[in-house]
Amino acid sequence: MDTLQVESTARPAAAPRLRADATRNRERIITAARELFVENGATVPLDDIAKRAGVGNATLYRNFPDRSALVRAVALSVMGRILVRAQQALADDRDSFEALCDYVRAASEERIGALCSLLSEYVDLQHDEQLLAARTELEQAVEDLMARARLDGRLRPDVAPGDLFLALAQLTRPLPGTGCLKLDLSTLFERNLIVFLDGLRAPAISALPGRAVTTEDLRPS
Repeated sequence: MDTLQVESTARPAAAPRLRADATRNRERIITAARELFVENGATVPLDDIAKRAGVGNATLYRNFPDRSALVRAVALSVMGRILVRAQQALADDRDSFEALCDYVRAASEERIGALCSLLSEYVDLQHDEQLLAARTELEQAVEDLMARARLDGRLRPDVAPGDLFLALAQLTRPLPGTGCLKLDLSTLFERNLIVFLDGLRAPAISALPGRAVTTEDLRPS
């Protein structure tokens, strides 16, 4: 009887550890997938992702039965981190334009331009309620950031969130060809990001053609 009692009290204690391990494995897989998707594109072998994550193939497939499920998880993870940075920028009581710049730098570190093609190919953004909700929340946070900087006279008035998202997607795309490998890409990226941010400042020194791009303009027709 005593042995049975010891066993019955010991068994439940192991479950939380197993759940914690499973959560860590899942997060390692998502992190490795994001890195390899950025480095090598959508067709990187899932076995390579499992290897970088330090888990077995069975663990990867138990969490993500196919590539689409993994891409979706990466998208949600990236949007979640970017949203947190936008919320932090909104809570920052420093200069409103500098807070916006902090968000843009944080978002650029996610290399969303390299991930955009993945989303369009593997994820149905128009019918995935969780992704749609995450995107809507992120867009609203960025709109609030830009509106605050615009109200303070620090952001030029003729730009909208769509302009910002498009620029980030373009700036963070992998460079074509191999000749650019001679360059310090991290420094090159930072230079171009600063040029872009300076172009957002008010007062603007030039007029932009057309109208500001909204997030609605980025929706598929």
